[in-house]
Amino acid sequence: MLAVERKNLIYAKLCENGRVLVNDLAEEFGVSDETIRRDLDKLEQEGLAEKFYGGAIKVENTFFDLPFHVRQNSNMPEKRKIAELCLPLIHDGDYIAIDSSTTALEIIKAAKSCKNLTVITNSVEVMLEFSQKADWNIVSTGGSLKTGSLSLVGGIAEKTLKDFNVDLCICSCKGLDLDKGCTESSEAEATIKIALMKAAKRKIMAVDSTKIGKVSFAKVCEFSEFDTVITDKKPSAEWIEALQNSRCELIY
Repeated sequence: MLAVERKNLIYAKLCENGRVLVNDLAEEFGVSDETIRRDLDKLEQEGLAEKFYGGAIKVENTFFDLPFHVRQNSNMPEKRKIAELCLPLIHDGDYIAIDSSTTALEIIKAAKSCKNLTVITNSVEVMLEFSQKADWNIVSTGGSLKTGSLSLVGGIAEKTLKDFNVDLCICSCKGLDLDKGCTESSEAEATIKIALMKAAKRKIMAVDSTKIGKVSFAKVCEFSEFDTVITDKKPSAEWIEALQNSRCELIY
């Protein structure tokens, strides 16, 4: 196994469990404790982990765009709860635009029982997941493949979205802040989310509670531009008041 592959697997475990131990990792990967410590050193230098004696804990970095397979294993219980909460908003025959987030992927997976959905997306994973769903119409935005993220971005994707009108847009983000609004780790991802939102009558922000109060690199929009915010935990009183004042529905 290459060192970079082992490091990515270690980070996936950090995302899933919140912490890792050197001894456990060394035994699992069949390498020395010192090798694992070097892997953890690299993760710490990248701002993704904080070492302690004998292991490390995860550090949330909203400016770093993680590979899809790593994001897919992060905060899964929270994403599945959000998917359950979002499901009543999806109906047979709906036209839906979704982004390439793993949260949106879990939501659309939960909607498998719905009939005759049309889903337009920039997510390669969604296209693969539902390639055999005969009663669904899966529409690709096209565009340039963003390395590691299984996301299609760029001018072609944005131009495609201008020609569509849908019932719902379901997006997630890297950060949702009262002052800075909805933010993403790159301009390319922010721009495609803006295009997805413009195509929709109703805009849903589905974001786990670890992203609330966080700020990333590129602004997508003000949080008040969403019709509904769905999260896995009750937010603070300040957030509840702000959402009520903006007439944005809160589901948790």
